[in-house]
Amino acid sequence: MLFVHASDIHLDSPLVGLEAYDGCPTHALRAATRRALAKLVDVAIDEQASFVLVAGDLYDGAWKDYSTGLYFVAQARKLREAGIPMVLLRGNHDAESQIAKHLKLPDNVRELSTRSPETLRLEGLDVAIHGQGFAVRDVREDLARSYPRAVSGAINIGMLHTALGGREGHETYAPTTLPVLADKGYDYWALGHVHRREVVSREPFVVYPGNIQGRHIRETGPKGVTLVTVEGGRVQGIEHRDIDVVRWADCAVEAGLDDSVATILERVERELEAASRAAEERLVAARVTVTGASGAHGEIVRDAEKFAAEVRARAIDLGGDALWVGDVRVETRSPLDMSALASSTDPLALLLRAADRAASDEQTARELTESLGDLAAKLPDELRHDPAFAFLDDPKQLPAVLRDVEDLLVALLMDKEGAGAP
Repeated sequence: MLFVHASDIHLDSPLVGLEAYDGCPTHALRAATRRALAKLVDVAIDEQASFVLVAGDLYDGAWKDYSTGLYFVAQARKLREAGIPMVLLRGNHDAESQIAKHLKLPDNVRELSTRSPETLRLEGLDVAIHGQGFAVRDVREDLARSYPRAVSGAINIGMLHTALGGREGHETYAPTTLPVLADKGYDYWALGHVHRREVVSREPFVVYPGNIQGRHIRETGPKGVTLVTVEGGRVQGIEHRDIDVVRWADCAVEAGLDDSVATILERVERELEAASRAAEERLVAARVTVTGASGAHGEIVRDAEKFAAEVRARAIDLGGDALWVGDVRVETRSPLDMSALASSTDPLALLLRAADRAASDEQTARELTESLGDLAAKLPDELRHDPAFAFLDDPKQLPAVLRDVEDLLVALLMDKEGAGAP
């Protein structure tokens, strides 16, 4: 017997803000969760799975319209035609209180109770599936503690949407511990909520399959489901299967002291090529971050827009429509001796120190914002409401602008030093 363990599908997750990126494959990114769900169904059918488990967050929240529910019904029907049941558990994103719209589901779909722990027996299978879904979003009690003991003579599976004792980036909903889970005597714990794959334990098996499709740059790497093989009345093994259709990649490059801009771009290109190769013909959505003390720092920050465009041009040349670069982050720094600049009387160095003080001190930033008030009042309306000038009204935004000013001043100082200026 084989079953499929999935979680955190987040069907039709909105992925807001994509329009801000030039050339963004918006449609492909927004359709990714649907296509990944379709691949989940294909895997279950191809592997002749006995059943499919979804351990919470099938949906991302309240449906914008009924198309989200209709798409799921269509995919569940394909499983029914193949004779494959699906068991659902509600999580924090699709808690009973979160989903106002409802549709009748195919009769092969079973949803575990949100009121109390429930044990489900599937016809023709020696399997007992135990679980309780979320009635509300913020479940803070240990649901697993109230789960029933294992059913004798059956393969016992616990379904739970939880961060256990805590996982980075995830609220600690339905907190519990491994001893509590192990005490139930189950053969396999199908967990959800955490988006990174993790085999927490093998005695018994306690597994997070992760989400089936990365949705943003904090969800990088392969995503998919876990195939669980049962033989001789026990779980014999697990296999992770990638089903994502878009692969998010965080490409980091360190610029060396003597690197030219061309050398740095070549290094970026190699990182993008490696990410594209690892994605195995999937669409890659990448972020590029360049760090390090480099002599090219001044040239890069002086025209950061051109540098970002060069990065994107190389991505297009490498992968065409299959490789897209969103953010290009320049976090290089000057190789100049900043301690020596602290005592320099060079006018640019004086400006640099003043900018650094204003960026580092809230009171100075507030006073500078107030002094810029007259200038702000004289700006044309189209500039007055431009987000680029928001720092004129908000002292909290001023430090980031001043750091950009510092980069430009450092670039000018490097030019002077390179030219041998006094």
